[in-house]
Amino acid sequence: MTRLPETVVFGVIQPVMFVILFTFVFGGSIRVGSTTDSDVYKDFLMAGIFAQTVTFATAGASAGIADDMQKGLVDRFRSLPMARGAVLTGRTIADLAQTSVTLLVLAIVALLVGWRTGSAEPTNAGRVLGGFVLLLLLGYAFTWIGALIGLSVRTPEAATSGGLIWLFPVTFVSNAFVDPSNMSPWVQTVADWNPFSATVQACRELFGNPGVSTSDAWPMQHPIWASVLYSFVIILVFRTLAVRKYRSATT
Repeated sequence: MTRLPETVVFGVIQPVMFVILFTFVFGGSIRVGSTTDSDVYKDFLMAGIFAQTVTFATAGASAGIADDMQKGLVDRFRSLPMARGAVLTGRTIADLAQTSVTLLVLAIVALLVGWRTGSAEPTNAGRVLGGFVLLLLLGYAFTWIGALIGLSVRTPEAATSGGLIWLFPVTFVSNAFVDPSNMSPWVQTVADWNPFSATVQACRELFGNPGVSTSDAWPMQHPIWASVLYSFVIILVFRTLAVRKYRSATT
């Protein structure tokens, strides 16, 4: 981050553009509950923007790992007495640290443009902090998906493209930007059970922001538990696959 501060700057510019675009261009036409007030939509939107920011960071993880593999950096680690999975764990934790800085800067920007916690129901500092912890947990889980993609392609360019393609349906077929009750029934079902939606819903509850879903789907009824469960399952599955892929690629 100190050598390449522009990665943090560019990482913040994109979500800020989404905030401006959705709030000031689309916000007046998107209904939250019974209102189309753009200020209400801004508070509704921010949990989705935060979640989108931490998940889109996985594209950088994919490209970084693919670049390390292509340049032979990993070959140097093979001579060191360390577990093979330690290299990937170190890389994903470094990406998580960078994501934390990006999320902190974005939260400051969100406050400057008018986002407020407790705008729909009372909350406190502990609950708000818990929301950000869930966001980082989701980001860390998705980073392991990015790691697997980075190990499965031959070039950083392919990793960048492959790391973004799957994120668009995950983030947009969700409750991040609109209320899923306005979607067709089968799309709403997908959105309600989307792991991304569970974290967004949990954050809205913890932040005290509007847009808490009335869906009967279990992840929407218990979003905090669902968010934690989804994240740990993703870490377990994709860390196992990524470490296995890494071992086969370095032997």
